[in-house]
Amino acid sequence: MAACVLCRRVPRLRSLPGLRKDFIQAQHVHVKQVDETDDHEGKEGVLQHQDASVHDGYRLHYNPASYNHSVWNSATSRRNRYNEEDEQCVSTFAPSFWQQSNRYSVSCSRHLSSSKNTLLDLAFNKSPEPEIPMVSLTHKKPIPPDVVVDQRAFLKCRSAYASVTLDLTQRPPPITWEEAVLLLKKVAVLKGSMKPSDVSQFFKELSRLHPDNMSLVRSDQRFIILLRYSVEHLRLFTELQLLELLQSFVWLDMPTTHTVLGLYESELSRRAYQMTFHQLLFAADLWRCIGRSAPQFLTHLYDSALLNLEQIGAPELVQLLYIMGEGRKCPADLIRPVEQLLMRNLQQLHPEEVGIVCLGLFKSQTSMSESAVTRLVDKAHSSLVEMSDFAMANVLKFLRFNYLYHRLWMEAMAWEVPRRAHRMGVQGLMHVALTCSALHCYNENILKAIAERVPSLVPHCRSKDSSKLLWAFGTLGFPPGQSPSFYPSLTEALRQKKDEFQRYPELLLTGLLGLAFVSQFPEDLIELALSPDFVNLALKSTKIDLKKDLFTIDGTVALELPHWTGPRLSSELREDVVKVLWNFAQSDVCQKPEIQEAEAALQDLLGGEMYVHKRMILPHTRSIDLEVHLDSTGQPVPVNPESHLYTSTPERSSSKFPNKGWGKMNVGVTLSDDLLAQLINTKKTTEPLTPSPTVQPTCVHRVEPDEGERLFDTRLHLTTDIAQALCKPSRPGSALQDKKKIVKLAIQVPSRNQYCYQSQQLLGLHVMKRRQLKLAGYSVVELSHHEWFPMLRKSRAEKLAYLHCKVYNSLS
Repeated sequence: MAACVLCRRVPRLRSLPGLRKDFIQAQHVHVKQVDETDDHEGKEGVLQHQDASVHDGYRLHYNPASYNHSVWNSATSRRNRYNEEDEQCVSTFAPSFWQQSNRYSVSCSRHLSSSKNTLLDLAFNKSPEPEIPMVSLTHKKPIPPDVVVDQRAFLKCRSAYASVTLDLTQRPPPITWEEAVLLLKKVAVLKGSMKPSDVSQFFKELSRLHPDNMSLVRSDQRFIILLRYSVEHLRLFTELQLLELLQSFVWLDMPTTHTVLGLYESELSRRAYQMTFHQLLFAADLWRCIGRSAPQFLTHLYDSALLNLEQIGAPELVQLLYIMGEGRKCPADLIRPVEQLLMRNLQQLHPEEVGIVCLGLFKSQTSMSESAVTRLVDKAHSSLVEMSDFAMANVLKFLRFNYLYHRLWMEAMAWEVPRRAHRMGVQGLMHVALTCSALHCYNENILKAIAERVPSLVPHCRSKDSSKLLWAFGTLGFPPGQSPSFYPSLTEALRQKKDEFQRYPELLLTGLLGLAFVSQFPEDLIELALSPDFVNLALKSTKIDLKKDLFTIDGTVALELPHWTGPRLSSELREDVVKVLWNFAQSDVCQKPEIQEAEAALQDLLGGEMYVHKRMILPHTRSIDLEVHLDSTGQPVPVNPESHLYTSTPERSSSKFPNKGWGKMNVGVTLSDDLLAQLINTKKTTEPLTPSPTVQPTCVHRVEPDEGERLFDTRLHLTTDIAQALCKPSRPGSALQDKKKIVKLAIQVPSRNQYCYQSQQLLGLHVMKRRQLKLAGYSVVELSHHEWFPMLRKSRAEKLAYLHCKVYNSLS
C-alpha cells in the first residue's frame, strides 16, 4: 500500500519525457488472441416485466450519484462530482441468456485550410458541435452532491496506470499571474516565427496557472492567437507533442465544445495507426478528463485493442473498460475478447477495479455470458468489505443491467446497505433501490435504511433521483406507514424540480406511477401531468413512448379519484393506446399456454365459451383477465362482450360466440355422484377414470423444479377444503331478485414475475390493479403461479376440481 501511494505521488508529467524512449513502462500479462464473435430488449418501458430461467432458479427482465468511498481518502474528492446519467443505459443490448422470457404486462471533421482567416474561423467558432460531451472531470459544475467521491480511485491500485492515465491530483507546479502575462507577451512578439515546439511549450507553461485565473487567460487575445498557431502547426506536431498539448487543455479547462478540440480529435484519429495502444489509451483518458466524448477517436482505440490483445494486461483492460463506459459504447466485435481477457485477469483485480469494471460494462451496455457475469459478481462478493460505497453501487448497477439475482451478493446487501446508508449520498441510495426494484428483491432492512436516510437528503435530490426512488419503492410495495416522511419528502422534491420536467417529462410520470402503486395521489402533480400542455410535451418526447404511462395515470384517476374535476386525456388518445395494448396482448400474452389452458378449462367447467371472456378489463393496467359472471346461486351467466369499462376494446381473439345457446342456461359440468366419488376417493364407482389418490390433509403445494418426474404426476392432492367445496350440495333456488344479482369475477393467471422474489407478495402495479378491480365491482380470483403451473400437467378432471374450488369459493 505504501509503495502504491508513493507511486501515485509522482507527477504524471514526469513520465512524458520518458515516453520519447519508451512510452510503456507497465508490465503486461500476455494472452492469446481470441477470434470469437458475439452473438434488450427493444425498449425501456416503465411497466414491462419479463421472466427467464437460470441456474439459480430465478431470472427476470424489468422494463419502466454520490457515494462516500470508505477505502480511499483522496483530495480529488473536492473536484470530482458524481453527476453521471448512467441509468439511461438500461437495456439496448441484451445478454444472450435473456432470450427465453414470459411477458405478462402489457460531428463531422473540418479540413484545414491554408488561409489564416479560415483557420481563425475554425479554431474560434463558439457554436457547439452536434455531440453529447462526456461529463468533464475538471470544469463541469453541476449541483453540488451531498457526498463527494473520487470516481477515479481505482487508479491508486497500481503504479502501472501512470503510463495510460492523467493523475488529476498532481497539477503542474504553479506559476504566478505575472509570469503568465510575460508568456503572453512573448506570444505576441514571436507571432509567425513560432515553431511547433514553441507552441507546445507555451501551452505547457500557461497550463500551470492557478485555476482561478484560467478564464482570464482563455479570454486574452494573445491566447487566441496562440490557439491559431497551434492549428496551423497541427500536422507538424509529433505524437508526443499532441499528447502534451491535450494534457495542457485539461489544465486550461478548455470548453468541451470548443471547435479547436474537434480539430485535434481529427488529427489524433488520422494518426491513430502510428500510435501505440498505450498512447491511444492515454489520449482517450485525456479526452475523458476534458469531458469530450471523442467518438471518432475512440473507434480507432477499439480497433487498436483488437489488434493488440497480447498487450492488454489487468491495468490496460480496466482502463479500457473505464473508457468504454464513459464513451457509452462497446463495439460488438470487441465484446467476446473483452470477456475472455476479463475472466483471465479476474483474480488479479483489486476491489475498486472490480467496481469500475462493473461500471464500465453497465454504462457501455456490454452483455456478457451468464457464467462471466456470475464470476465477476462472485469476485466482488469476496472483497465486498474492502469496497468503497461507490464500487458497491457499481456492482449493483451491473446486476440491474443483467437482471441477475445473485443470492450471496443480495444477502450481503441486507447487511451492508444498512451499515453504510448513513454516509451514502442520494444518488447511490437511488441506485441501490433501483436494483432491488429491477430484481424484485423486497428486503425490509435495505428499504427501511434507505427510507430513513433519504428525507434528510431531499435538498440534494434531482428530479431523476426522486422519481426513480418513488418508482422503486412503489414497485416493491413499501408501505407508507413504515417511514411516514419518505413519500411526502420525495413528493415535495418533485414539486421543487418542476422545471426539470420540461426537459425530462418521463420523470414526472415515473414518480407518479410509483406513488399510485401505494395509493398516494398528489393531485397538483397529477393535474400537471394530465394538463394539455404537458401531454403535448410528453407525446413529442423522442426518447420514450409515454402514451401508456399517461394512460395508466388517467385510468387510475378515473377509478381512485371519483371527485376529480381536473384535466383528462382525450378519448381519441385513450382509444389509440387501448388498441396498441390489445394488439400486443393478442400476439403475446393471450398466446401463453397457462392463459389458454385456464380459458379452456373454465369453459369446460361453466358450460361454454359464452361464459368466459378473455379481455383487458382495465386496459390502463396493461394486462388481461378472464371475466366470468355468476348469479347469487352460483349459476354461470353469459358475459356480455359489450359490457366493457372501455368500449374501444377490439374483438376478442379467443373464439367467437356460438349462434345458439344464449337463451339456454348451461350450468357447465355436472358434478355427479360418480365423478365426486372418483375425485374424493370413495367406493361409489367400481372403475374410476383415474387412479384414486390418497387423501392428504395438507394444502395444494408448489411443485419445485427439482422434483423431477413428479411434475408429470397426473394426480391431484385434494385438500379438505376442496373436498368440502365439491361435496357441498347446490343451494336451493333463491328468490328471483337474488338471482338477478350478478357477481363479476376477474380471474387472473399471474406470472412468477408479478411477485417479489421468492414470495407471494405482488409487485406494486398488480397490487394497484387488484385494488382498482374491486373499485370497478369485480371480485378477483387468483390462479397463483405456484398452484396453477403445476396444474398444467394434471388431468382434466383435476383441473376442473381446482377451478371449481377457486371460482365458487369466491362467492362465500
